Amino acid sequence: MSGGSAAPLTGRTALVSGGGSGLGAAITRSLLTDGARVVITGRNETALKETASRLGPGVTHRVCDVSRPDDVQELARSLADEEISILVNNAGIAGPVAPLTEIAPEEWDEVFDVNVRGVFLMCRAFLPAMTQRGAGDVINIASVSGKRPLLRRTPYCASKMAVIGLTTTLAGEVGPQGVTVNSLSPGPVSGPRMERNFRLEAQRTGSSYEQAEDAFVSRSALGRMVTEDEVGDAVTAMLRMRGLCGADIDLSAGMVAR
Repeated sequence: MSGGSAAPLTGRTALVSGGGSGLGAAITRSLLTDGARVVITGRNETALKETASRLGPGVTHRVCDVSRPDDVQELARSLADEEISILVNNAGIAGPVAPLTEIAPEEWDEVFDVNVRGVFLMCRAFLPAMTQRGAGDVINIASVSGKRPLLRRTPYCASKMAVIGLTTTLAGEVGPQGVTVNSLSPGPVSGPRMERNFRLEAQRTGSSYEQAEDAFVSRSALGRMVTEDEVGDAVTAMLRMRGLCGADIDLSAGMVAR
């Protein structure tokens, strides 16, 4: 998908939260391929440095916990001289795998602090400059799990539905100023996070790892999970779709939300 000319990213600067690994790194690669400069943020400075070094001189990094207002304000101050015209809110945590009645309030709050509060704080910090310029793009990474039942994952599912609701409402607020806001909802993405979830689910249910994985994969029309690179390419494809605003896009290998 990368490399299209309908809306070239050359000369634009993107800010990607949770950019030190996984989906954030894949999104960063795709943005770089399409010509953007990228600032990646996250809590793990070592991971950020390694990713920036691996991806090349088009990437810089800043340490930031998106759930902390002071951190986000400091991030905005440190980037005051940059014209951030693309914001990808990717930072998120999976949270506990347990029945709701066994989830501690602190665990619930931690998921919402990162997955929802983080999106709010980042948008609050970086949208004003976009609306003043009359241009900009925000993509929030949600999940198909926000739109269908996923047993023993209530904090995560509820937080991702909240991101979708935030997206559609915010699009109406800032669209008239020329800023687009959309969300991308991946299905299960192959990688360490899903491997962790499959292990926890297998332990919880007394099933095998393979059975826990198959319970996810069997719901997909393509019979597989999506890849990190496919998610990265979907972000840049969405940025080329100039009429896209207030939308939530499924990328689930056919795991249609019901």
